[in-house]
This record gives sequence, C-alpha cells and structure tokens, in this order.
Amino acid sequence: MSLALPHAGPVGTADAQEPPHEAMEQAADWYALLRSGVATDGDRLEWSRWLERDADHRHAWSYVEAVSRSFEPLQATQAPQATADGLWAANQRVLQRRRLLAGIALFGGSGLLGWATWRHTPLPLMAQAWRADHRTATGEIREVVLADGSRVWLNTATAFNLDYGADARRLQLLAGEILVETAHEAGRPFFVHTPQGRLQALGTRFTVRLDGEETLLAVYQGAVEVRTAEGAASAVIKAGRQIRFGRDALGAQAPADIAREAWSRGVLAANNVPLSEVVGELRRYRHGHLGLAPEVAGLRVFGSFPLHDTDEALKLLAYALPIQVRRTLPWWVSIEAVATGEKAGKAADKAAGKAGS
Repeated sequence: MSLALPHAGPVGTADAQEPPHEAMEQAADWYALLRSGVATDGDRLEWSRWLERDADHRHAWSYVEAVSRSFEPLQATQAPQATADGLWAANQRVLQRRRLLAGIALFGGSGLLGWATWRHTPLPLMAQAWRADHRTATGEIREVVLADGSRVWLNTATAFNLDYGADARRLQLLAGEILVETAHEAGRPFFVHTPQGRLQALGTRFTVRLDGEETLLAVYQGAVEVRTAEGAASAVIKAGRQIRFGRDALGAQAPADIAREAWSRGVLAANNVPLSEVVGELRRYRHGHLGLAPEVAGLRVFGSFPLHDTDEALKLLAYALPIQVRRTLPWWVSIEAVATGEKAGKAADKAAGKAGS
C-alpha cells in the first residue's frame, strides 16, 4: 500500500506563495530574537540590513508576522502551552456551534486559528462551511451516523450539509474530505454534491476529497457514478479504482489505495512515499507553520503515524529518518537534515535499540 495524496505544491513549502525555506527559517530566527527581550541595538541593526538585502527576506518576514499574529494571545502569557490548549478548546466549541455568516467576525484573535483551516477554500464555500450541518476543526476526525443508518467520517477541516428528502438523500461537501458507507434504501438514491459535480452511490463505501479545483473520488466497495457539473461527462467508478475530475472533464482512472481510508482511524499510512507528501498531509492536522527543508523532502517514508498527535508523528519520523525537528517558536516547526556529526549517533542509537529488542 502507498499513500495517495492530492497534488502537492513546491517541495518544502505549504503553499505555492511561500518564500524559500532558507529565508523562512532566517525570518523565524530573527522574529524569535526580536521578541525575546534580549535583542541589542546591534541585533536590530543587523536585522534591518538582512531585511533590506533581498525581496525573499521581506516576503519571509511578512509571512512570519502573519502566522505569528494568529497566535498573539500565546505571546502575552506566562503559560503558552496552557493558553494554546485553551484556545484550541474554545475554537472547537466555536466550530461546533451552528453560527450564521456573522460568525466569521471571529476571525480576530482565537477565531483566526479556525480561519487558517479554511484559508484555501473559496470565500462563498468558506462562509457556508462555518454554518454547515456537520463540520470538524483542524486535527479533528469524527464519525456521524445519518438517519437512514449511513455512516460518514469527517476528516480534518471538513464540512458538509445534509438534505434528506422523500425522493433522494443528498450530501453537499463544502470543504475537506469524507468517507461514506451508505445504507441501502430502495427508491431513494444517495448523492454527494461537490463544486465539480455529482456522485451517486451504488451501494458502496468511498472517499470524496476536495482538492483545489478538483474532486478526488476513491471507491473501496460497490461503485459510484460520477457526473461533472458542466459538460455532462460521466463514468461509473468501480471498487478498487479512483478518479479526479473538474467541473467539465473527468481525469484518468487509477488504482485506489486502501491506505487512503486509514485517516478515518486516526492513522496516516505511508509505504515508500516522499517525506514531502507525508509532511503535506500532516500540515492539514496542525495549526501554525510546518516547514520542510528541500534537501530532505525526497526521503522515502514507510510506516504508520498518528494523526491525533502530529508532534508524536514528527518524533517517529525523526527517529526513522536522518532528520531533526526544529522548534523556533511554539507555532513554528521545521524539519531539516540532521547535522553530519549527529548522523552516526542516530545510527548507533537505532542499532542499540534493535540489539536490545
């Protein structure tokens, strides 16, 4: 099995608009120093020179400031971890309320933590997601049993609306990813609608994921009929197959990866996939910045990693690979190559662990 993930952005970045990794790390180091209270006038002068030296530096500094503003409540407390836990709990409660569009005013302060989850969602859908019938926060995975006995698992940062009528059962996916296991009900078909088209379940178990301007469908049992929103292209996708499609065209079918279901159990399963793909997936379950140095992005990853505790997942990756996890700020984490002198030590530790097992 292998981890079949959506199309990724540039290696080592979480977003195509992010500055280079090296500039980002330098900016984070400067930010930590200037906020530490021990920076000298000489430090501030050197920072100013660094800032003016390159456009990438200025871009990186703006990025670090934007991320850090989301976590300003943490900077004003003597117990940042406790405050972070409190903000997370409060954010969970906010997301669990069925707010109207006015709830988007919570973007300030701790509400911005929730907004970061939806930042790649088109604004109209983002507004709908905040008041959807069912939704999850960043890092949350939840199962919902519908009135007919159908089961839906919501992945991180997912939202959908439900419309059960006399003639059909309809689910509208607004953001994120779902795993659906339909209950059979004669005369009342089960549909999933996305911005790219309509899917009709034919007695089945399948995942649907919104990925930019595309929908990714993977079928594990039964079959699903796909019809695009424009152009009326259609196809029946059988068990063991997956497909990407846009509003007016269907992509090529490919083998479905059963490991894609593992997230519903809180597990990220990887079998010989690049570290960049694993990190790209972990980012979906975290707040703040998770960077990846380009020189280690191509390392191959094997194993299962917990999605409910991404810090633990990072520890496991650091144990298995020649990488180190660097924490410049509580909300700024980067993965980089292990220093040359440390590689032998890691290898010796692993060898000792195997000998003792």
